[in-house]
Amino acid sequence: MKTGLFLADTKARTLLEVESSNESSVRIYCCGPTVYRDAHVGNLRTFLLSDLIVRTLNFLGHSATLVQNITDVGHMSDDFEEDKMLAQSQLERRDPFTIAREYEEHFHTDLARLNISKAKRYPRASESIELMQALIEHLIELKSAYVGEDGSVYFSAQSFPTYGAISGNRLDDLKPGHRYEYTEDGAKRFHADWALWKAAGKRTEMIWPSPWGAGFPGWHIECSAMSMHFLGETVDLHVGGIDLRFPHHENERAQSNASIHNRELVSMWVHGEHLLFEGRKMSKSAGNVVLLNDLINKGLDPLALRLALMENRYRSQMDLTWSALEAANKTILRWRRNIAQWALAPRIEVDISDFKVFLANDLDTPKVILQLRALEKSEATDSQKYATFIAMDRVLALDLQRRTQEEELSTEARELLDARELARANKDFVMSDVLREKLQAIGIDVLDTPDGQSW
Repeated sequence: MKTGLFLADTKARTLLEVESSNESSVRIYCCGPTVYRDAHVGNLRTFLLSDLIVRTLNFLGHSATLVQNITDVGHMSDDFEEDKMLAQSQLERRDPFTIAREYEEHFHTDLARLNISKAKRYPRASESIELMQALIEHLIELKSAYVGEDGSVYFSAQSFPTYGAISGNRLDDLKPGHRYEYTEDGAKRFHADWALWKAAGKRTEMIWPSPWGAGFPGWHIECSAMSMHFLGETVDLHVGGIDLRFPHHENERAQSNASIHNRELVSMWVHGEHLLFEGRKMSKSAGNVVLLNDLINKGLDPLALRLALMENRYRSQMDLTWSALEAANKTILRWRRNIAQWALAPRIEVDISDFKVFLANDLDTPKVILQLRALEKSEATDSQKYATFIAMDRVLALDLQRRTQEEELSTEARELLDARELARANKDFVMSDVLREKLQAIGIDVLDTPDGQSW
């Protein structure tokens, strides 16, 4: 079933039309979070991408089934020596599963704040061990995997002839010691092989029994096992951040395809590009990791992030700034005030075919937003403006019909805001902070801008 939605397929390196292989629903798998910390705004950009795809498919009259995994075991840290969950457990001195459930809850809270639609399923890696072990056993039977000298199970990269089709990385060019995958000191037959199941060794937590001894799964195998189990032997669309293209998606493709006799499991691979913040890549060492809570603490509507991200194409590298977020916040507030006014006009139907064309052409949300801005300033009737904005909010999901702050503001809140404005004018920043906390206690977030106080 053709959908009319064209997206950039990383493997084909061109725009392809999204199709449903079962004539019913487009089956989508999106790589989810590793729940050892809160998702930052760059991670959230990827999760927004899957939401935009689902909403656009619905907008065009099609259904979609989305599955998104929760990685709570098996994701090795950047130095490839320790599982990220266990590293965070040692840092916080808490049980790793307690940490996982806490950050998983934060993840769902952030999705709700961004109006990101819920997936049909959120399978956890730790609860899918049997699925992974069954797939590993099957790969061993097919001679695509083997048990290494250290008791771990490895995928034989050389057994998969089209390795590198997604990323362009050829096995012959991957030198021993390359940091794309942790090394095992001669336990592997070929240096580019990767672990499907790791022997426990000295590890005592987050391990499970297996036919090969106690251990834990490799990171890549979980997505192969879960995607096939929950979506079947064809995944119409696989979504993830561009950083997952290699090695994660390359390895995942090899495992999955090998298990179904080298047929392509995934019809399309779609990746969201990197997000910079204030001109730099976000990292803990740089101290510029931005969370959704950071926006809220600055008095910004979380949906300001959604709007700011949609003003750039998902496959273009983006440099997000605080000024862009503040501008997006003002735009949302203005649109909500306008919607409240336009709602007084008679209801009519409008032609939104142009907007459907924009979205169907590789999710051109920047053009959608530009058209809405032009419509806002145009001489179109209030009825036309209202109907168009409300129709497009089905995809933009900016809660444009939410009541404006002026309508909800209490006398107490107004008095506190006035008092804080006076304190700022008198440079009494201590009192200003006290009043900010009082306002936050009653649900009012304040932002200080060059133009003064906004809330």
